[in-house]
Amino acid sequence: MSILNDPNCGWINNLPKRTNFKELNSNLLCDYLIIGAGFTGLSAARQLAINFKSSKIILIDSQLAGEGSSARNSGYLVDTTLNDGFTSNKDIENYKKKIKIYEEGINSVERFVKEYQVDCEWNACGKYFASSQLSDEKIAINFSNLLSSLNFKNEILYKENLKEKLGTSFYSVGVYTSGGILLNPGKLIRAMVDTLPENIELFENTHLEKWEMDHDKIRCVFKNNTILTKKIIFCTNGFLRSLNVRKNYSFPLTLTASLTRPLSKSEYESIGSPKEWGVLPIRPMGATIRMTKDRRILIRNTAELCNPNNFSSDNLKTRKKIHQKGLNKRFPGLPNNIIESTWSGVVCRSRNGSQIFEKINDNIFVAGCYNGSGIGTGTFFGEQIALMASNQDSDKISIIENRVKPTKLPNEILLNIGVYTRLFYERLRARTEI
Repeated sequence: MSILNDPNCGWINNLPKRTNFKELNSNLLCDYLIIGAGFTGLSAARQLAINFKSSKIILIDSQLAGEGSSARNSGYLVDTTLNDGFTSNKDIENYKKKIKIYEEGINSVERFVKEYQVDCEWNACGKYFASSQLSDEKIAINFSNLLSSLNFKNEILYKENLKEKLGTSFYSVGVYTSGGILLNPGKLIRAMVDTLPENIELFENTHLEKWEMDHDKIRCVFKNNTILTKKIIFCTNGFLRSLNVRKNYSFPLTLTASLTRPLSKSEYESIGSPKEWGVLPIRPMGATIRMTKDRRILIRNTAELCNPNNFSSDNLKTRKKIHQKGLNKRFPGLPNNIIESTWSGVVCRSRNGSQIFEKINDNIFVAGCYNGSGIGTGTFFGEQIALMASNQDSDKISIIENRVKPTKLPNEILLNIGVYTRLFYERLRARTEI
């Protein structure tokens, strides 16, 4: 069988290889069809399977389940974010709605981890927002004040304190927030695949070519076969646009990351033997950095508007050099050949940073566009979109519906110009943070 996803992701490569997968090889009928087996699709399928044991539930993914963007992120289960542009009182009210969704997302993931006793290297150690430029102190102070007004414990730290915590003198100012979780996304999503209820039929390496209404059902066409379903739930996040699902409300960005080999004992001691930590940039387009539990360093510092399906090995080699420069800035004493793996992944963005969650009609439902917070929000939205698709209601659906809705994007030409311009500006502004 040909496996469509690339073999470069460090999180995935450190897991046992899967062999128990199958492709679609016949025409089928079902009650529910879920497209996309990431955090959202797996959670939606699980919720349906628990509630409707006699229903025919099919889950489809164009790659191996869980090995797309879900396993390729940086492993932050966030409770707060900085770069949301909340400045007015009205914006703060919207921020409260967003962090309530983050809270529910953490709760959803934690319930799963506890129920199935998942070892995903869960660490409630909080996170840092940091900058190498002391001129960003005002941003840090304003963010700290916002967090304090919302009763989030936080602390402003400066160069020496940050060096003690992180093992690098690169950063000049930062905000430590005690909420939020660091985890291994590969282990978490693999557990979601491995614990799927038996009444879910999973087909992988199965690409949806087109879909259309067929009277009161939806006909989905794959390479050699079709599936006719009563209801469909789209959970493809960054690929919603390519499936013509709410395409005017979200767009994908391709990110790249690298993961080092484990540091040796002497290398680890040379940077002060820090505990596991995670740093998010104060400036958009700066580098996301993690020190993992097994003493690896993860760095992600590139984001591009490009076709993720055409991201070549040469592209990855170029991005790897950028990642190595970022590591050298922060840890000049470590070797230059320390990177073990480099990979790409897709994140879904909206114009105003809001998520997609809706019933398009009685047959079609969609959840996605998590703007970089897909572990928790994706899991939570998956559970709740399954309830909505099965005509159930919940207080948590009301929490989601209360969010600010995503705003419509301009036409594709203007969108591309706008995104390219914004990325160029943010890269220029964050050039010291790469």
